[in-house]
Amino acid sequence: MYKSISLLPDSALLKPEFTFGVATASFQIEGARDKRLDCIWDTFCEKPGTIADNSHGDVACDHVARWQQDIEMIADLAVDAYRLSISWPRVMQQDGSVNEQGMAFYVQLLSALKARNIKTYVTLYHWDLPQYLEDNGGWLNRETAYKFKDYAELVTQHLGHLVDSFATLNEPFCSAYLGYEVGVHAPGIKSQQAGRQAAHHLLLAHGLAMQVLRKNCPDTEAGIVLNFSPTYPLTADDKKAAELADQYHNQWYIKAVLEGAYPSLLDDLADAVKPTIIAGDMAIISQAVDFIGVNYYTRIHYRNTADNWFEEANLTDVRVTDMGWEVYPQGLTELLVSLHQQYDLPKMYITENGAAMADTLENGEVNDIERVDYYHTHLNAVCDAIRQGVDIQGYFAWSLMDNFEWAYGYEKRFGLVYIDYQSQQRILKESAKQYRALLKQR
Repeated sequence: MYKSISLLPDSALLKPEFTFGVATASFQIEGARDKRLDCIWDTFCEKPGTIADNSHGDVACDHVARWQQDIEMIADLAVDAYRLSISWPRVMQQDGSVNEQGMAFYVQLLSALKARNIKTYVTLYHWDLPQYLEDNGGWLNRETAYKFKDYAELVTQHLGHLVDSFATLNEPFCSAYLGYEVGVHAPGIKSQQAGRQAAHHLLLAHGLAMQVLRKNCPDTEAGIVLNFSPTYPLTADDKKAAELADQYHNQWYIKAVLEGAYPSLLDDLADAVKPTIIAGDMAIISQAVDFIGVNYYTRIHYRNTADNWFEEANLTDVRVTDMGWEVYPQGLTELLVSLHQQYDLPKMYITENGAAMADTLENGEVNDIERVDYYHTHLNAVCDAIRQGVDIQGYFAWSLMDNFEWAYGYEKRFGLVYIDYQSQQRILKESAKQYRALLKQR
């Protein structure tokens, strides 16, 4: 178990141009529900049995009230950049006009970061779809992609001059598959056809927003953030299952964005499940992006099923995080190298990487040595990928602070910073101190 985070002296990550940051998402930290419209997660939290601890995001980390303190904390960590998301229901009214108070919050936040020379990586959509749009079909309604374009227009007009890098979407896989296909995330729909259609409309929204970003912020880099859980066969006989899962969960999104096509698996799906794709859609989806953000936490093993599909298979006797996810750093190297071999990639950022651990606060300290080890091994896995020719230009730890972990509520802690939810006190964990020490010695 590594008790500090260290890199080899010749590591590409220690070069001045490599960007280190921390990441958060609006719904998970902001609170201040009374100052914005409702989103699909507000509604989802109110349904019985959806959130492990029956909690919600009404207060979360109270970041809207405590943002100045939080920026001081980010600056203290010696990071180059902060990745955050804008809350669509906080900045835009139902009639399409700006919510002045909500927009002013982000102007203040981004300006304060700029004043401290901290680069801002802004995600337009991190899952908090306004509820009024869900009432009209949400991501199953093609019109939502065009509403997202309008939202991108509004955000770029007001905030564009303060942003260093824009990402359109965070993890469309989660929005589509977890939200509309298996229903464990908001809005809780369980339908394979819905999952495929939502995925297509999300990607269409990405393409439409890219057009707005190019028009309104031509000098600002723009891309998309995708999550990957590399797929491995459980046994030698399960190769087919791993390949199908990879196409369905991982390649579905990146292939559409980079090559304007869905994997060949699309042809094998029943007609009733296939998404409706209109002529010209794939060209909109596959415009050039300046970067791909990669979110990586673990790998997954798969086995064949009787109907020639795939299902997840859990390994026993492996080290896991508090989420039950295997700790497998070389999976990150293998993923990055395989993407590099498969695609003509733009530059890459690791936009999320981190671990939930069963943290305990003792005498005002959190000695999260397992998380320190996770960061050490995964940062070195990034170094290995760069050595093998992958163009990776930044790394963002997930997450800055403990927060509302979606369907797990506040039971799972991913933060470098411990949040005491009763007092809203912020306490730097050992991992935060180690991350800071690494960044300060560059």
